[in-house]
Amino acid sequence: MATLPETENRRRKANPMEISGKRAMALLEKIGFTRVAGSPEEKQAAELLLAECREIGAQAEIESFEIEDAEVETAVLEILEPYQQEYPVTGYKCAKNTYQGGLTADFLYVENGTEVDLAQAEGKIVLVNGFLRVPMFRKLMKAGVAGIVTMEGELRDDRDATDLATRKLRRTLRAFGSVPMVHTLVLDAFDMVKRGASKARLVLKNEVVEKTSHNVIATIPGREKPDEVVSFGAHYDSVDFSKGVYDNGAGSVINMELLRYFQENPPRRTVKFMWYGSEEIGLEGSWAYVKAHKDELKDHVLMINVDVAGPVLGRETVSVTGDQGLVSYMEYAGKVRGFGAEIKQGIYSSDSIPFADSGVPAVNFCRGGAPGAAYIHNRFDTLSFLSGEALEKTARFVLDFAKDMANAVAFPVKREIPQNMIEEVEKYLYKKELAKAEEKK
Repeated sequence: MATLPETENRRRKANPMEISGKRAMALLEKIGFTRVAGSPEEKQAAELLLAECREIGAQAEIESFEIEDAEVETAVLEILEPYQQEYPVTGYKCAKNTYQGGLTADFLYVENGTEVDLAQAEGKIVLVNGFLRVPMFRKLMKAGVAGIVTMEGELRDDRDATDLATRKLRRTLRAFGSVPMVHTLVLDAFDMVKRGASKARLVLKNEVVEKTSHNVIATIPGREKPDEVVSFGAHYDSVDFSKGVYDNGAGSVINMELLRYFQENPPRRTVKFMWYGSEEIGLEGSWAYVKAHKDELKDHVLMINVDVAGPVLGRETVSVTGDQGLVSYMEYAGKVRGFGAEIKQGIYSSDSIPFADSGVPAVNFCRGGAPGAAYIHNRFDTLSFLSGEALEKTARFVLDFAKDMANAVAFPVKREIPQNMIEEVEKYLYKKELAKAEEKK
């Protein structure tokens, strides 16, 4: 591990108890188990975080909210012509079920869904590259496809060491329609196309259910300006098969270190610390929070989010969904404090989005892994490529920034979202496309 910059070493000696990477790693190991949205394990992790908050001495509580999920009973994909073979698949939750006996139709590989590729797709079961976002799904619905097969992974995968996720057809996509959908490995998609699969049978049976997820919230009232709130966020849920320590147990334990500091050093402004559930299925926890606390949001002056951190080999990025002046401030602060990072005005796909959509400026901190040196959304997201020193590096800069904001004599950040950022958020949320889809109903 490279030595910290000289300025950082001096700071550490001056403030030895502010941040502890060792303590953060211990908590990370404690919550480092698979904790999927709405599962008993997610609730267990929430209770562990709540207990940690209360041990620190902070006022903390759990807020529950309901999420849409589904139980998949049957998911089958069988190629019928010019050969017969059934492939392992998972079914898309909340997608349309097939009739008894399944859907039998011509099979077509439509690649990235160009106009040419989709010209003959009507009524067929289509295979597409990767998984679906709104633009592709909308084109498939317009083309009149009968069923969809998506794929994940790499050709070099070891089948026995490769997990196949269960994906969900979210409400955002269902606004444009719904068909039976399954998900397969790139290994098997390659085999289908190479062998000229031309006819298939797809079976999907799933039942929509409602589950309960949880947000953990800790509050430290401000000494002088209690009606101005700086909020901190990190999601603590993971995906199937993953221990989720990089994504995003690391952000969660950094959040806890910041809470510990402010509990010992009460700031001028109120600070709220949130650990969000169900981020991985569409930012559900943060959406639930802003909806439940709509009246309170007028007091929120800034949202600070940490999503992914801790890899030994990596790079720091800061995304500012706010005024360009804040970008410049962060650039100066990084140079003054010896923190090298890519700092830009932009959005980040995490729990900062619902706040920005509600008019609250947001800053997202991320330490992404160097190419080949970190794993996300799979069984390889483990403690093995993380370190306490790397967690400290990110956490110390976040804390310095947070202290400046929470203790500023006059709050320096405009409580508004610039027009270019409003447009970026709306584009991310596909607001125009969804509005058009609603008009057609």
